[in-house]
Amino acid sequence: MAPSRKSVRLIILAIAIIVVGLVSWYLARPKPIAVELATITRGDVEATIVNTRAGTIKACQRAKLAPAAGGQIVKIWVKEGDHVQKGQILLELWNADLLAQRDLAQRQLSMSQERRREACIMADNARRESVRTKQLVGQGFVSAQRADDADANARARQASCDAAISDIKRAEAQIRVTQAGLDRAVITAPFSGVIAQITGELGEYATPSPPGVPTPPAIDLIDDTCLYVTAPMDEMDAPKIKIGQQARISLDAMPERTFPGTIRRIAPYVTEIEKQARTVDIEVDFQQAPTDTLLVGYSADVEVILNKHDHVLRVPTQAIRQNNTVWLVDKDNKLIERLIETGLSNWSFTEIRHGLEENDQVLISADQESMKTGVTVQQKTRQP
Repeated sequence: MAPSRKSVRLIILAIAIIVVGLVSWYLARPKPIAVELATITRGDVEATIVNTRAGTIKACQRAKLAPAAGGQIVKIWVKEGDHVQKGQILLELWNADLLAQRDLAQRQLSMSQERRREACIMADNARRESVRTKQLVGQGFVSAQRADDADANARARQASCDAAISDIKRAEAQIRVTQAGLDRAVITAPFSGVIAQITGELGEYATPSPPGVPTPPAIDLIDDTCLYVTAPMDEMDAPKIKIGQQARISLDAMPERTFPGTIRRIAPYVTEIEKQARTVDIEVDFQQAPTDTLLVGYSADVEVILNKHDHVLRVPTQAIRQNNTVWLVDKDNKLIERLIETGLSNWSFTEIRHGLEENDQVLISADQESMKTGVTVQQKTRQP
């Protein structure tokens, strides 16, 4: 029997009520919260410490050179930026008087050498004459007095020869004294390097620094082939650092690059600076450093690697909440609070020992006040 019109109307009304209810529920349901998620993967995790204040690139050798004696600058053989070799003359002071003294001493040496030659020839001849005279005395041809006179003359001539040799030594010593004065008026490179700065011009007077009164050096010489980093580390971290440990060096001037390094020295004392934390200075050698781009004085940061675990489960450190918990996203995109056990940790990643599995997704950042168990979330769309 065909349904009555009233029954049809009731069925249609019921369907309409159900549709309206479904639509109302759909429109009124909580919308998923857009959040940033991270997927649990495997990778390396390191335990590291970093310096408290910026470090500095320094040269293994750096000399701020000044003349040993004061004087007027007459020659500057180099300019800033030049590469020089060990022993190369860099600067000269006026020394005409010392050159004249050296020339006089050399002439005196030549005269002394000629006198020695003459005196020693006469002494040798007198010695032979004394020997012959003694032989004649034995044969009865001359008196003993004649032999004594010949022997005395030979000894006198030998004394003159010895005196002439002493004059030569005195003249040589005078030359060395004069040369020492000349050396004090010349600055030479104590090692190979690059000229960083020259203080002084031709005709100006250069003076050595008196005790307690520092003056600018005439020439600043840097060995740019050997560079290292010195950096202050917090006193609480100092006991963890050992010579030979690996480190990473980063530079403000090259933010996109890092350089491997090795701890070469740990200061045996704590540096105390007013209103700042107490620190211990460390020195780090570059393992591979491009010497053509690094400059002495660059600011640098050092990250000392204390320990490292390879190919372990890891989670972004910022995803971990208090009490070692994270927000885990289940298969229905709902949040679950999960307690985890952690291992090594740094600013970027933390090792997961228990509580998460590979490919799990965890919450990195969101409005923490709205986060609670059962909340539906969705991955935030990344802006191009």
